[in-house]
Amino acid sequence: MVGAWWVWFAALALYGAFRLWYDNQRGALSKAEIDAFMAEAARLKLNHYSDPAVVRAFLEADDGKEFVMSNLVRVHPGEVPHPVTGAPAQGLALFQAYARRFVKLLVRHGGHPVMAMRKVGGYVDAWNTAPDPGWHVVGAMRYRSRRDMMALVLDPALADVHALKTAGTAVTFSFPAQVVVSLALRPRVWVALVLALAAALVHLASLLALVSTL
Repeated sequence: MVGAWWVWFAALALYGAFRLWYDNQRGALSKAEIDAFMAEAARLKLNHYSDPAVVRAFLEADDGKEFVMSNLVRVHPGEVPHPVTGAPAQGLALFQAYARRFVKLLVRHGGHPVMAMRKVGGYVDAWNTAPDPGWHVVGAMRYRSRRDMMALVLDPALADVHALKTAGTAVTFSFPAQVVVSLALRPRVWVALVLALAAALVHLASLLALVSTL
């Protein structure tokens, strides 16, 4: 019976490994890191769609915590040239191809999607804002840290992926935010629950197997 308890130590070790990957272990960005990131972004000419001053201010205000990038997107409603082949392609298809490949890169850098929503109506509450351009998608992507965001932006694998986005997207804007209130179970909680459930089931199965031999 005592031997069955190994599964709880295994579950605890797995959860610890998950938290080491999921949480930012390096604290806030240093000035040297910020300067290096901004210099590399300028060298790669990545300032076409972002204001360097806004990005730098965001990096300099780093608190070392995770954040969520909120995105609104309107895809091209018809066909546009494919960024690689030049063949006609649906804007939505290009954006979907971008999203699939981007999520893989995001996970590689410690992030993950929080939610993706399809717009089903126009503005029902708005003032002092530009007319609705016809948004199609609202998304939220979790980043482990601002350091990881910049590492993703500078990842060479993102260049081809981003070309799909720029080709398929007509209008978009994104801004970072931090979760204040959420009723959804977040990974730190549900991963712990899944591991605890798995450990409990394995422990129970071990006990039943032991009893059956008596």
